[in-house]
Amino acid sequence: MKAQWRVLVDHRNFRRLFAGNSISLLGSSVTTVALPLTAVLVLGASPVQMGLLGAVSFLPHLVLGLPAGVWVDRLSYRRVVVGADLLAAAALIAVPILAVAGLLQMWQLYVVVVITGTCSLFSVIAGQAFAPILVPRSDLLAANSAFALSNSVVATSGSALGGVLVQLLTAPAAIAVDAASFLLSAISKARITVAGRPTGTEPAKESLFKGIWGGLRAALEHPALRATTIAATIGALAGQMQAVIMVLFLVRDLGLSAGLVGLVIAVAGVAGIVGATIGVQITGRLGNGPAFVVGMTLSSLAGLVMAAAGGPAALVLAVVIVAQLLHGWGPTLYGINQQTIRQILIAPELLARTQATWRFLVFGMQPIGALLGGTLGALVGFRATLVISSLVMLTGTTLALLSPLRTLRQLPGSETATHRRQ
Repeated sequence: MKAQWRVLVDHRNFRRLFAGNSISLLGSSVTTVALPLTAVLVLGASPVQMGLLGAVSFLPHLVLGLPAGVWVDRLSYRRVVVGADLLAAAALIAVPILAVAGLLQMWQLYVVVVITGTCSLFSVIAGQAFAPILVPRSDLLAANSAFALSNSVVATSGSALGGVLVQLLTAPAAIAVDAASFLLSAISKARITVAGRPTGTEPAKESLFKGIWGGLRAALEHPALRATTIAATIGALAGQMQAVIMVLFLVRDLGLSAGLVGLVIAVAGVAGIVGATIGVQITGRLGNGPAFVVGMTLSSLAGLVMAAAGGPAALVLAVVIVAQLLHGWGPTLYGINQQTIRQILIAPELLARTQATWRFLVFGMQPIGALLGGTLGALVGFRATLVISSLVMLTGTTLALLSPLRTLRQLPGSETATHRRQ
């Protein structure tokens, strides 16, 4: 925790980026609850319409995921993150306005989801490329850990806040809170005093295709980067296979009540908070590459432990909690390290498009994983699906273990580089 606080105190421009991201993320967690409830309670959406609402959220990453990185590299990172927040705020505020006027329709919610998803895509890519400019290399792991800690806290508490606001304000009005959060985020990020382009670089003049190819090549050319990219892509596929059947397994196979399901889901969130808090210290002891491999291993074991749950109710609950602890610790540990590895090993002028390539691959696997998980759950059962998906994830972990990551204990310049402090 000390390292995360230090990076926030020492670097005021990073603090402004961090504050903006945290505020908007909290608002978005409200919309995660409020938007589906708006569709159901206000518009009476059918199951097919709800499925479509969830599906369109992946469109920005699948359609724009690769070119987004090239476009971001040609712009000021500050302009991108501020503009994305303002556009997201405008799209979201339209929902309560249309609802009050009695004009809200499902197609409008689809449009809002696509717009906000596109804004999120551009904002995250630019923000991840911005961070190495705002802090020195020696502080990047702490900066990524601070982001992970914020994400875990919001994921644990945000949905509950969303439910309370929907109860107090109605679902469309709760979405107005998210719009306000994006406006506040834009104000915070606009106060960053640097434009956000690596010193000495100019916007790329190459074609869009060459720019995309450059990002793909950068993500896969270096052996350590190739290993993290492939392992994370496989992990995303397997993780989504588990995510779509997890609640069904807990309720139908293990017989847990709704209250206990909520409890065990919260355990993973709390574990993520703890993992983000101590991730810097663990990485300091193991090194970046080994810490990534350990995080992937913990994530892979989580599904196997969950699948082993059985017997008396107390034992079932204990095993499930252990699985959720692994599920919370693992992704946080490998997440902060894979991000740091990319930020340090990739040339600054290629970083945004490489981030975009990674997001395209990882998010592109999620709908495929969801389809596979649901299909396998129906064909072979939920417990078997957990085992199969865990073995798939272990495949990615094994590839990482056999790569140079296992000996990558110190990233080049991460201790000695002296990026200009803002």
